[in-house]
Formats: sequence, C-alpha cells, structure tokens
Amino acid sequence: MPKVSAIAVRLRRTTLEEAFVHVPVTDEVMETKPDGSGYRLVPARVMQAAVRLGRQSGTSWRIESEPVVEPHPIQMPEPRLQ
Repeated sequence: MPKVSAIAVRLRRTTLEEAFVHVPVTDEVMETKPDGSGYRLVPARVMQAAVRLGRQSGTSWRIESEPVVEPHPIQMPEPRLQ
C-alpha cells in the first residue's frame, strides 16, 4: 500500500451577520441646505454614525446566512510547524 500524505491548506470561514442600529438625528448627521432654508441629512454621516454604533459591545447581531468556507488567499505553513 502506498504511503499516505497530506497537504495543509489554510481556509477562511466568513459568517455574515446583521444588526439594526438607531442613529439619532443630530447636528452630527445634518448640514445646512445650500439655500439656507433649513437642514438636510447627509447620508455618508448617517452611515459613519451607524458603523460606530455597530462597533459598540451592546449591539445585537444576528446571523444572516450560512458561513462561507473558501481557501484563504494567503497560504502559509501552520503556526505549529513554523
């Protein structure tokens, strides 16, 4: 019987999660309209605030889909073999 060999392949597993956060409508996410007639939301600022809220430890995340397993783009020896 031939000798059995194996090759170590580094894999990456990515799990997508989702969360809903509530961004307060404050001066931080608003700007004055060009004609000076009032204020408007700035979508990029809303998203920045949402991401900041999502990084807080109290954010409730829910798994959105099954994990995706794929070869890691950077292959290297296993740490215990280095």
